[in-house]
Amino acid sequence: MTELLTAAQMRAIELAAIESGEVTGLELMERAGRGVVEAIFEEWPELAKSPGRAVVLCGPGNNGGDGFVVARMLRELGWEVEVFLYGDPEKLPPDARTNYERWMEQGVVSKLSMPSPNKSELDLLEKRAARTFSAAGPELIIDALFGTGLTRSIGGLKNALEAIQICSEVNVDPWWPRVVSIDVPSGLCADSGKVLGDEGVLVGANLTVTFHGKKLGHNISEGPEYCRKTVISDIGLSSPGKTGSISRRALIEHHGERMLGRVLSVLVDESRLSPYLPKEPFEHKYTHGHALILSGGSAKTGAARLAARGALRIGAGLVTLAVPPAAQMEVAAQVTAIMLQRVEGADGLADIVKDERLNALCLGPGLGIGRAQELVPAALSAKRATVLDADALTAFADDPADLFSRLHENCVLTPHGGEFSRLFPDIAEKLAAIPNKGPAYSKVDATREAAKRAGCVVLFKGPDTVIAAPNGQCSVNAAFYERAAPWLATAGSGDVLAGFITGLLARGGGPMQAAETAAWLHVECARAFGPGLIAEDLPEQLPKVFKELNI
Repeated sequence: MTELLTAAQMRAIELAAIESGEVTGLELMERAGRGVVEAIFEEWPELAKSPGRAVVLCGPGNNGGDGFVVARMLRELGWEVEVFLYGDPEKLPPDARTNYERWMEQGVVSKLSMPSPNKSELDLLEKRAARTFSAAGPELIIDALFGTGLTRSIGGLKNALEAIQICSEVNVDPWWPRVVSIDVPSGLCADSGKVLGDEGVLVGANLTVTFHGKKLGHNISEGPEYCRKTVISDIGLSSPGKTGSISRRALIEHHGERMLGRVLSVLVDESRLSPYLPKEPFEHKYTHGHALILSGGSAKTGAARLAARGALRIGAGLVTLAVPPAAQMEVAAQVTAIMLQRVEGADGLADIVKDERLNALCLGPGLGIGRAQELVPAALSAKRATVLDADALTAFADDPADLFSRLHENCVLTPHGGEFSRLFPDIAEKLAAIPNKGPAYSKVDATREAAKRAGCVVLFKGPDTVIAAPNGQCSVNAAFYERAAPWLATAGSGDVLAGFITGLLARGGGPMQAAETAAWLHVECARAFGPGLIAEDLPEQLPKVFKELNI
């Protein structure tokens, strides 16, 4: 797994390393600057062969100190470097001030006024921009204005940034200049991935270089859009995942041992997959559970069939579609390995689930609001592992508390944004609010709050899917960067995901683990197929994905 750190956690890790004598703040800053330069040349090898021009924008904190190191190293490599400082050099933190002074021994610093340049200063900036950002443009703009510690809008820099980045308008080649942000693009909240302030002022990057590990904001909300590509530079700090390490001790001291698993959000990878995925030679179909998928009426059965196919492909031993009488012939003509059971109302469902071998239920895909209102209470009273999706969630929009009172710990709710706002309107309102200070309320915060209120696992869908349990355990399954899967934006893909989760629950996985594994595999299936994907293709990619994982 990969830890996704908050800004406070990262500060605690750095401070613990410095206080222990493991490293000094100046050494960390030097390593960070070197890491940025190395990342630039790795991303664009041609820049290492032919030094050009760079503009470095430094801020009033340690992020600015990193920028001075980058400027110095580029100058030593033969680059022509122009440096701007936002703030008073006398007020720089000690390590940043030291690197400012080192830069001043070989270069000059132009000033960006606080909070915004006056007319004469702006005219000067525009003239300098016209000179510096000619049609050829500088090869690099280094954004070292504000890093992970940003807690306010940078709206005061709007005019200055427009002048400094005028090159993006005059240059026809979108790759020139390359904008590189240190830690996070300035203006972005590192904990939420949101732009701070209603002005929406932010430095967009072509490459973002962060240190030690990714932060939450790199993977949720607007973060990936503005980070574009995020790489991690190792600055020599120990891993929080290693028992006894300084980093881990810092997090325990910061949060407490009992809370550690709740605080460290993780990006799901193959190391977190459910142990129930493989099948052993001596097992039989009932070893792997029996999933029951409730279907809607005639001409409304496709979504449930997609979910059933997903449950079967992910390894459930048996999958049965429960259909109303009017849809029985329609479904019978469409399924083979999936079994069929006639279920009309709540009494019929209650009778069927007397068979205890039916150990996982899925309600919602194509179910219909009226049918959901009748069947969901009956399903939940059976106390089986249950996935509620789509109509099974919307059916309770008028009275979410009624649904929450019926849920149990073996349930998984899988809302998309609209369904989430109907079930948790107050939480959704907080999430949608434009933040004026940081750390901003994030999708992680919202999903954790929703899971606690519902008393079960909530999987909040999106390209930045967040999964949370009532105890605060949380995972982020981000389909961005190298795991981008835009083809999942197609009708029915969520129904397949619901089926994946149901199948894993049938096989014995816990709700949190089943949701994490299903979400990760869902993205992998989309990536395995690629462009042209439709929902029907997703389950059929599982054999290929399993083979690559040696399952």
